[in-house]
Amino acid sequence: MSRFTPGEMEVMRILWQDGELKPSEIQRRFARPIKNAALRSYLTILHAKGHVTRRRRGNAFYYRPKTKRESTFRSMLSDLVNTFCNGSTEALLCHLLAKENLSQEELLELQRMAQEQPATYQKSSDSPRRTKS
Repeated sequence: MSRFTPGEMEVMRILWQDGELKPSEIQRRFARPIKNAALRSYLTILHAKGHVTRRRRGNAFYYRPKTKRESTFRSMLSDLVNTFCNGSTEALLCHLLAKENLSQEELLELQRMAQEQPATYQKSSDSPRRTKS
């Protein structure tokens, strides 16, 4: 999966949240002011990369996300694990646990989830591999 620029990711977040929209609707939802030409450039690139589909309704194109939010999350998380943790999901989790100020309740919930994990989670072929450090 090709990586997203920050602007492309902002467009994708809007489309994942709100579904099919025309450019003027996307522009109104942007967190920052964006020129029409810049937005249309993002949409053209996202369409060319295969991340969005578009269809004409009257005089307007409507854009819809084609790439799923979850697959983007998994891909970006895999890149993060590989780049900063030498492919170790365990190292990422240890870093997060060490750096985040989690409450006792949150830690207990994580422990409960870890104990349930084998029964409720099946590794998919595109999930990051866990390696020993």
